[in-house]
Amino acid sequence: MLAIRLQRTGRKGLANYRLIVQDSSRTPTSGKVVAYLGHYNPHTKELVVNKEKAEFYLKNGAQPSERAAMLVKKEGVKLPSWVEKPTKHKRTTRNPEKLRKNQPKEEVTEETPAEQVVDQAPAEEKPAEEAPAEKKDEKTEEPKEEPAKE
Repeated sequence: MLAIRLQRTGRKGLANYRLIVQDSSRTPTSGKVVAYLGHYNPHTKELVVNKEKAEFYLKNGAQPSERAAMLVKKEGVKLPSWVEKPTKHKRTTRNPEKLRKNQPKEEVTEETPAEQVVDQAPAEEKPAEEAPAEKKDEKTEEPKEEPAKE
């Protein structure tokens, strides 16, 4: 069975496509092509199709790929009734509630509590500094008592 498909050409990052007729069991990169029908540049949207050849192969049973069918139809070639019509797929989002645009807005207050945080931070550190000082006094007193017992 013959297939009408796109064959990628061009360098990395700058693709161009050939519209080819090929045996459906082969890959587009195999090089075994029955006929070249035209070319397509997706960057400039330039499309060139030989309409006579495309109609000939479609009448004789060549099955176009989904993208090739869209391009051939866009160029004005009438597709046979047995060709599967390309349909637009409706896109869905898996978890729309997780999108940033759907999150509740946080209210920003005009007065920032940064001044309060600065005042509280030293107050919390003062008791922490006093506690180690008391432990040092206890440790220094104990060694003084031990030599007196001997």
